[in-house]
Amino acid sequence: MRQGEVFYKDYLAGILTETDEGEYVFQYHNDYVNDHPNDFITFTMPVTNKPYTEKRLFPFFEGLIPEGWLLDIASENWRINKNDRMGLLLACCKNCIGAVSVEPTEGEDGK
Repeated sequence: MRQGEVFYKDYLAGILTETDEGEYVFQYHNDYVNDHPNDFITFTMPVTNKPYTEKRLFPFFEGLIPEGWLLDIASENWRINKNDRMGLLLACCKNCIGAVSVEPTEGEDGK
């Protein structure tokens, strides 16, 4: 299981988990739901207490991962397979352009 903390601006918005079964779960943090009910990270994932679950990485998070030559550099430097989308997300998306960033949870190395 791998997890990343998802931040919206400077606020911890929730946790993204890749389960051992290969499913993806995004859960907004309870404090975020209470304090920022209208600050969703994407239109397709409104703020709610219910978890979002998918068999593939959510398209929104896929869109944060670098592409093209930048993906090649990231994959080679961190030795992460280009098909390891969660690994790339955890390694590359700490300082994304825009309001959302993803940081590995403590103990995660992004691989």
